[in-house]
Amino acid sequence: MNHKVKLTILAASCFGLGAFATKLADEKITVPMLQQAQKLIGLNFTTAQLDSATSELEDFKEGYERIRKVPLPNDVAPAIVFNPIPVGYEWPKEQEKFKIEELKKVKLPANREDLAYYSIPQLASLIRSKQITSEELTKFYLERLKQYGPTLECVTTLTEELALQQARQADKEIKAGKYKGMLHGIPFGVKDLLATKNYKTTWGATPYKDQQINMDATVVERLQNAGGVLVAKLTLGALAMGDVWYGGKTRSPWDLSKGSSGSSAGSAAAVAAGLLPYAIGTETLGSIVSPSTACGTTGLRPTFGRVSRHGAMALSWSMDKIGPITRSAEDAAIVFNSIYGPDGKDLSVYNAPFNYNKKIEPKKLRVGYLKKDFEGKYGFKENDLAALEDLKKAGIELVPMELPDLPVNDLILTISVEGAAAFDELTRNGKDSLLKQQHKSAWPNIFRAGRFIPAVEYLQAQRVRTLLVQQMQEKMKDIDVYISPSFGSSNLVVTNLTGHPCVVVPNGFQKNGMPTTITFIGKLFGEAELLALAKLYQDITPHEEKHPTAFLAQK
Repeated sequence: MNHKVKLTILAASCFGLGAFATKLADEKITVPMLQQAQKLIGLNFTTAQLDSATSELEDFKEGYERIRKVPLPNDVAPAIVFNPIPVGYEWPKEQEKFKIEELKKVKLPANREDLAYYSIPQLASLIRSKQITSEELTKFYLERLKQYGPTLECVTTLTEELALQQARQADKEIKAGKYKGMLHGIPFGVKDLLATKNYKTTWGATPYKDQQINMDATVVERLQNAGGVLVAKLTLGALAMGDVWYGGKTRSPWDLSKGSSGSSAGSAAAVAAGLLPYAIGTETLGSIVSPSTACGTTGLRPTFGRVSRHGAMALSWSMDKIGPITRSAEDAAIVFNSIYGPDGKDLSVYNAPFNYNKKIEPKKLRVGYLKKDFEGKYGFKENDLAALEDLKKAGIELVPMELPDLPVNDLILTISVEGAAAFDELTRNGKDSLLKQQHKSAWPNIFRAGRFIPAVEYLQAQRVRTLLVQQMQEKMKDIDVYISPSFGSSNLVVTNLTGHPCVVVPNGFQKNGMPTTITFIGKLFGEAELLALAKLYQDITPHEEKHPTAFLAQK
């Protein structure tokens, strides 16, 4: 037998990692195999010690086979739930009334195309004042999706029949005086890893491109209950990585030669191009922040445990989060208000209030910033420093701070292990070869490599993660919100591991014309204060009001 083949089989079977579906995996475990395999993980047991372990490892291997016979669809979560809450941490318990100022003097634009970039409060005012019906608005956005969606490659499925049905129902309810709030009658789209009844849920990946899950994800259900009109399923990089999906590569509306980044690629591209007022994205490690930057949108990544993931594709049970991609922080607050909170199905969700209203005074918040990161080569330095100056001029006192000093990048193995488990069957049946991306950094290789990470090392990493959670609490004990460059800094990794919420907002442009963003990070369950400060920044700057035109040239 080839030495490398032996090593591969062994490392997969003898350390609790699972043998691959091959006849070679039935070979009896021997001491020489273990001697080679232990080199992969930096151990040095003696020959006698390894010999003593062989029978136990054979039992493990037999157990793996029995476990594999139990059907485990993607929606079955492990019995272990990540807890982002530091020891002694408490959030406010009282739920206050959510309050957004209603706009009463909004008029239909002379050029109907200008509707494409109206905010949620503006559109809500037009609908409530009966200047436009939900059906008319829905047809308007459906037409834009049909016209520009193929250029941006941002749509997997138009839900036109459902959308028109929901829009007509919204019009009936509003006419009868049963107004449900600002989302009533407003069209929206969702990243196509959220299940929707009677429509495909493709996860952006060839092996699942015809998959139909006959249910509505909790987020979809809640938006529809709020009167929202689902008009489209939007692209994501295959299995939530990047912007390459089974149908192509999603484009940034600012420059069609560039991808929209990922993995909430279609959600960000569609909102930026005015094909939708808002959309839902997800983030495990940058999948709201990154496409929002490439497309110039506002993206809210809520606290881990804020929004139910029931009906969403699982990649990493301890890191996946769902949030809105919008035109502004205020729009994000409106959408978030309809989707957060427990549903009794996702057991990671906490019952914490969201008290976004006029009582929050952004200038009284304690605001930090990662001083060393703004001084370094991270992010988009000129625009980032200008953002700090804008906030100072607005009366915000900025306090320098630093992140914990722990090997956070090494904790990313969390995604490799949990992703390998979530897509175990895809790896073992060889259908991972159907994914378009097959390079070394693509999912097929990451999932295979994840099989070689021992359970002990995974758990040790989670123990370091516990330290990270506690140390972040100490760093933020006197801070309500802090500011970071969106990229380059370790902040993106740290806060995705700890579960802290962030809002990424446009703050200018690069020399090549592509947008840039800056990131605001809040306390756990501190979305209200976080969004209030981001809104203040957007009130004093014009960046979110600028819209792309590159995509208009091609229809």
